Amino acid sequence: MAAGPGPGCFIPGFIIVGAGQGGLQVAESLRAEGYDGPVTLIGAEPVAPYHRPPLSKAVLAGEMEEAQLAIRGPGFWERQRIDLLTGVRVAGIDRVARRVRLEDGRSLDYRGLALATGARLRPLPVPGHDLDGVLGLRTLDDARRLRAALDHARRVVVIGGGFIGLEVAAAARKRGLDVTILEAADRLLARSATPLLADFHADLHRAQGVAVELGAAVAALEGQDGRLVAVRTADGRRWPADLVVVGIGIIPDTALAEGCGLACDGGVLVDDGARTSDPAIVAVGDCTARRVLDGGSPLRLESVQNAVEQGKSAAAALLGRERPFVAAPWFWSDQYDVKLQIVGLSAGHDRAVVRGSVAERRFSVFYFRNGMLIAIDSVNRPADHLTGRKLLDRKIPLTPEQAIDDGFPLASLAR
Repeated sequence: MAAGPGPGCFIPGFIIVGAGQGGLQVAESLRAEGYDGPVTLIGAEPVAPYHRPPLSKAVLAGEMEEAQLAIRGPGFWERQRIDLLTGVRVAGIDRVARRVRLEDGRSLDYRGLALATGARLRPLPVPGHDLDGVLGLRTLDDARRLRAALDHARRVVVIGGGFIGLEVAAAARKRGLDVTILEAADRLLARSATPLLADFHADLHRAQGVAVELGAAVAALEGQDGRLVAVRTADGRRWPADLVVVGIGIIPDTALAEGCGLACDGGVLVDDGARTSDPAIVAVGDCTARRVLDGGSPLRLESVQNAVEQGKSAAAALLGRERPFVAAPWFWSDQYDVKLQIVGLSAGHDRAVVRGSVAERRFSVFYFRNGMLIAIDSVNRPADHLTGRKLLDRKIPLTPEQAIDDGFPLASLAR
């Protein structure tokens, strides 16, 4: 698919590698910033940019059709004069010549380059990982295969108790399937949520009839005639299955960045303006790790908001302008009738208070460090989440006593 300047245009413009949410945002923001020259968006998948979060939620549950996933309509590319190349992979980057080399042999010169290469699924390092009936979920093609497999499955084992694993488990259980979650850690959501939220989600899934097994490290997948039949854990237990979904995290796709010598550390290293170690190259989204001012480990955020905000910062940086990404990070997850919304980062909190009712599945947890609000987890309380984003972005003070008082008008502070 292509629209815009076309092959006859030889003026070096901006090239964006990766046609996900972040890459699209860079292209749109370049136009919004007033840039009128060539913009080329290159995507390895054979489809235009689409919304990824619904893949593990509404798409698997059969509540959304593929046509609804498109972020922009067909006429958008021509109107914005963005040259969209789909089903095209970049083989390498020549930073000296400012040129990208495509796998089909073509080369494209650039004035500035944006990397939005995303991430790939972390493989399951056990025997049997390549059996028929073992799937992961990252792309639209993955979702198609998984949805088709769910149509014929009876017993599903989800390996990994992170958000993707839990969302897939919920979608499978809503279909009436026998579902087991195997998590190697001693709680769910070990890398992304606090113990309170982990226990809440374990109870939520168990109440729906899902078997949640903690401390269950997978040792091998067993097959018969090349087809999955069971999962065996390190403690010797065996779980019959005709479908396994592996959700043990993702690995930033830094191959192109490393290949051309960009600084990487758990992702392509960027500053608050999405700049890499090369002034002509920016990077956005799941492939990145952001340098932090205190010299600690680079910060990795896997979210739509991160991709979008970095995309805006990256476009400004390519044009020599400053637009640092400073908003509080936020995320969300849908499971059954529960919507979890997270804003901020709760790591390092020294106090947490609950507003609302955990038993009624309608509550928020407010996290504080040294008396300052740093994060909020909201379950079926969207107003708390929206207000919390304003409080954190504007650094408006909130005390634990105010947060825990359900009668205190939080919204009045944000005005």
